[in-house]
Amino acid sequence: MLALTWDTIRHEFHAGQWFKGRIYEHRCDLSPSGERLVYLAANNKEPLYAWTAVSRPPFLTALALWPNCGTWGGGGLFDSERSLALNSGGVLKPADGFRLPKGFSVKPIATWAGRGEDDPIRTRRMLRDGWVLDDEGEPGKYRSRGRFHWEFLRPERWSKTRGKLRLERSVHGVGEVNGPWYAIEHRVFDSDGGVVLDLGRSDWADWSRSDELLYARDGRVFRAVARKDDTLGAADELIDLRPLKFEPLPPTAEATTWDRPVRGRKIR
Repeated sequence: MLALTWDTIRHEFHAGQWFKGRIYEHRCDLSPSGERLVYLAANNKEPLYAWTAVSRPPFLTALALWPNCGTWGGGGLFDSERSLALNSGGVLKPADGFRLPKGFSVKPIATWAGRGEDDPIRTRRMLRDGWVLDDEGEPGKYRSRGRFHWEFLRPERWSKTRGKLRLERSVHGVGEVNGPWYAIEHRVFDSDGGVVLDLGRSDWADWSRSDELLYARDGRVFRAVARKDDTLGAADELIDLRPLKFEPLPPTAEATTWDRPVRGRKIR
């Protein structure tokens, strides 16, 4: 897994560090400036197995770290540039060898923090970022065998509008065999309910501040410009990340500090 930064105005991409393991993307968050990342990671190896950390993207080197008991709980949300809500009901002090900067505060995200999985982080982050939960869906019973661990009888649906265009995000299953953890589809509708663009299975989609529909699918990133007449232009590919290969990369000196500007290697 590769960490990178993306300037969504100039569409410049900078690569940072790779990670051999899993980062739980639905329990991650960027600070308002985009200069700090909180993430839950697991490699199932001694001495930590799993942990929550704050780093300087596109680097994953921990500035603060909290060991996690497996992947139950973990991760966090930034309330502000210097305030972090952890999905942990345990000790809020970082592990030995790590210190928080002066004026940086940490608190539990909820009274029951650490006793769930992607929620409450996933839902709180979606609502904060302007998404509306249209239908909480109806997941089926857990199955140890089959295509999904939980296949939705009625999809969970979220939406986010731009002018008269509405982006819909629907979750159809969780725990897909040989697939992503969430089976997600995205579609764009016009004001009459007609489908303007059907992305089908896709990893992520959202509106940018510059009136573009941005989305990721199959290791590639795309954009489609929203026109003034509330139609979408043709989608074009911004970058293909599939050819990139693992390479060990130590952090830069700036990536080991809390406040100095950090940049990775430009790849686009």
